[in-house]
Amino acid sequence: MRRALALLLALWPLSAGAQDCRLALLLALDVSSSIDEIEYAQQRDGLAAALLSEDVRGAILAGGGIALSAYEWSGRYRTRVILPWVMLSDAQDIVNAASDILSTHRQRGGYPTALGLAVGDGIGMFETAPTCDRKVLDVSGDGITNDGVWPQEIYARLPYAHVTVNGLAVLGADPDVVDHYTDELRHGPGSFVEIATGYAGYEQAMTRKLFREIENRVVGALQ
Repeated sequence: MRRALALLLALWPLSAGAQDCRLALLLALDVSSSIDEIEYAQQRDGLAAALLSEDVRGAILAGGGIALSAYEWSGRYRTRVILPWVMLSDAQDIVNAASDILSTHRQRGGYPTALGLAVGDGIGMFETAPTCDRKVLDVSGDGITNDGVWPQEIYARLPYAHVTVNGLAVLGADPDVVDHYTDELRHGPGSFVEIATGYAGYEQAMTRKLFREIENRVVGALQ
């Protein structure tokens, strides 16, 4: 009995550590027709730079790492995974994820903004995610839904209470984008909408947003 108990105690920390994940974070990037090639590059490169920033990197590693994935979205049936689920457990994992995002090329453009369907597709991707304490979908874009159902219709149809959906509204293309992201997209306890002043301000806004999502607390400003 003592030998079996000793073996169980020896194995328990390894088992618990192997299964421990505090956050599964899924990033969704808008590649609809309102975004030109320069803005697409600012969005892609800004996301990679935000992941590599000192604040975000520190937040990821301080708690033992997170699970991360990313996809592009535009019109209906136009979602494309650009980073499959990966565990970020050390600094090299973060560098590798940022490099994979930087190496991606935009899918064919010209499609409308099917935000509701993109959210539905994204939430479905959590079925293949590692088991984590929290599930957060991080959606960025610069326009309102003009194709398919709206996000609130998607939330009403399926049980999404376990997934928090946050938004990054990019100013410039549509004057209603902040209200749309606040009233239609935002979902779940603690959800919020960050604002970027055009795609030139995307990196800074994404850095704030990622830090807040990973730390799971309200952040005023970063140095």
